[in-house]
Amino acid sequence: MTKAIVFDFDGVIADSEVLANSVLAEIVSELGVHTTVDDAIRIYMGKRTHEVIATIEAAVGHGLPGDFYDSFQQRTLARFRRDLRFVTGAREFLDAFPDMPRCIASSSSVKRIALCLEVLGIADLFGGHVYSADLVVHGKPAPDIFLYAAKRLTVAPADCVVIEDSVGGVRAGVAAGMTVIGILAASHIRDGHAESLRDAGAHHVVRTFEEAETIVRSLIGGQVPFGTAV
Repeated sequence: MTKAIVFDFDGVIADSEVLANSVLAEIVSELGVHTTVDDAIRIYMGKRTHEVIATIEAAVGHGLPGDFYDSFQQRTLARFRRDLRFVTGAREFLDAFPDMPRCIASSSSVKRIALCLEVLGIADLFGGHVYSADLVVHGKPAPDIFLYAAKRLTVAPADCVVIEDSVGGVRAGVAAGMTVIGILAASHIRDGHAESLRDAGAHHVVRTFEEAETIVRSLIGGQVPFGTAV
């Protein structure tokens, strides 16, 4: 029976992926390799920082300045302060389960998550249960961050439902032994993503938070079978 909800953050609560990849596309284009937002999403999204840097260096044919990552972060955070919005339906979903234990378990840095929570005005909705992959040795698709979150919530992993938008996040949730809902509600979702989440092992794949709410309520009551999908 579901007793807690574990949220990924970027692309689940915060509609941040297009913004971050827009900045990345601009930067790579400035380095001499024309890059669109769709290019950035396809090439870089889901990679860890060192992988992104290595991929850019391979594309431009030389090493990047030592301050590249800090500059990228500063430009990204500035874009978030100006343009960040909720994923459609995410705020209403949070309000639908006010008494359910919940947390954020994200691959993003502590600083980035904190700023986004402030911009969205929801820093107080998680009772301090905001966890970054900075806190664990292995990031997604390893299960470490989800297992850490369950321990801090004092809920067994099997009693947690994870809401994820990425292949790596879905794999991490499945590896942690949690029920995973793959969601397709954010603006960065492209054709074929439902199949990718399903192939990664998502137990349910939904297009909207309204659909996710129906599944979570059924999971709480132990009534929904695995495999509900778009």
